[in-house]
Amino acid sequence: MSDNDTLWQAVDQAERKTLAAMFDGDPDRLDLLTIEEAGLYFDFSKTHLNAGLIKSFGEIADAQDLAGKRDALFAGAAVNVSEGRAAEHMAQRGQGAPESVALANALHMRMRALVDAIEAGALGEIRHILHLGIGGSALGPEFVIDALGREEPAYDVAVVSNVDGAALEGPFTLFDPEYTLLVIASKSFTTAETMLNAQSAIQWLRNAGIGDPFGQIVAVTADPDRAVDFGIDQTRVLPFPDTVGGRYSLWSSIGFPIALALGWEAFEQLLEGAAAMDRHFRLAEWPQNAPVLAAFVDLYYAQARGSETRAVFPYDERLRLLPPYLQQLEMESNGKASDRSTAPIVWGGVGTDAQHAVFQLLHQGTHLVPVEFIAAAEAHDHRDPAHHEQLLINCFAQAAALLAGRESDDPDRNFPGDRPSTTVLLERLDPFDLGALLAFYEHRTFVSAAILGINPFDQFGVELGKHIARSIANDEEALALDPSTQALIDRAL
Repeated sequence: MSDNDTLWQAVDQAERKTLAAMFDGDPDRLDLLTIEEAGLYFDFSKTHLNAGLIKSFGEIADAQDLAGKRDALFAGAAVNVSEGRAAEHMAQRGQGAPESVALANALHMRMRALVDAIEAGALGEIRHILHLGIGGSALGPEFVIDALGREEPAYDVAVVSNVDGAALEGPFTLFDPEYTLLVIASKSFTTAETMLNAQSAIQWLRNAGIGDPFGQIVAVTADPDRAVDFGIDQTRVLPFPDTVGGRYSLWSSIGFPIALALGWEAFEQLLEGAAAMDRHFRLAEWPQNAPVLAAFVDLYYAQARGSETRAVFPYDERLRLLPPYLQQLEMESNGKASDRSTAPIVWGGVGTDAQHAVFQLLHQGTHLVPVEFIAAAEAHDHRDPAHHEQLLINCFAQAAALLAGRESDDPDRNFPGDRPSTTVLLERLDPFDLGALLAFYEHRTFVSAAILGINPFDQFGVELGKHIARSIANDEEALALDPSTQALIDRAL
């Protein structure tokens, strides 16, 4: 048995008390398992972590050189070992190698100059933004704009990622082509789905009589030469480094629609909130480090308790896109081969809707599902406070019910309780706090990867299906397909 196996054995064999017994036996439990940082309050006390488990996980983290891997990430070392490059999304927030931070600042200023020019009317009157991307090139901007851009938005914004032509019908119907800015976001500027959608959007502009459709296009890419060759003027090409991965990219020029739709000050505050969480992750000791403790919780339930999923429920309509955002961040990053269980399957919904849809399984089902609640303490401006009060009451009540349960002689009305949950409470849902929240999730994902020996910055698992799709599209005769797939192609194509 290796030293690492011995350390994990201490986790696997740790005494298992109920959550109720843990609270009864430890008056300092809240102090041990709550952290307040960067406008966020993290409550891990309703999980089965305790001082002993934190110590054991700390020893595993040290054995896996988590501190060294973290320092290498911040220093801009080639932590993406399979592709031989750094992962420098934090440089976009001012945290990283000095030369990378300087480049990020320069590219941000280039982006700001374009935002200022558009606001000043340099591209004519712009009322609508049609942003085309896929994966991180779409999920990040769409999530942030949906969360923060609901009050008197400066522009109508539509983010389209799906290659299904039906996805374009909405903006094509609602937007006036004369006043539409088309943003094409692709790291390589060759992404098949994005480029096909771009061609359709350009044709839509032409069909509406736009004489120079390329005059209404902004490109966001790590390959600016390819965008220029495509026909976009270099003054409207916004580069970002190829060391910034797609699902970590909203802080870069990929965030251009965020800066345009919400204003540059909001974009800067988003970066500042993320930078505050970066500093916390870099400097705090493991037991007081929010991303690290969150990763310990994830690892405990996946490794010791066999939980294959984690449920995420924001109790705020503005955070409705957080579950799909986290699905990509965590499952694309850590859904990799490992000697131990890797990323949990992330799923979820919005409270209070989810209470009447999936919480039955959480309270009385046979699956052990760690739950995560996210809420904002302050109500949104101009919103009836009674609604927000009911929202928070329901959020806190569900977490309490999962913990406590309720005994009954009637098995249909018996709630076993002892169901774990974490709560993340924002002071308010503003750009700073949202930036801190998203950086927290990034670092949490990194910690799990570092401890499990996974590279969270590549995504080769998506390549095989894309390769076969290209081969089918090109009608490559040498392609060997299973009989079922071939029958489907013959029937549908």
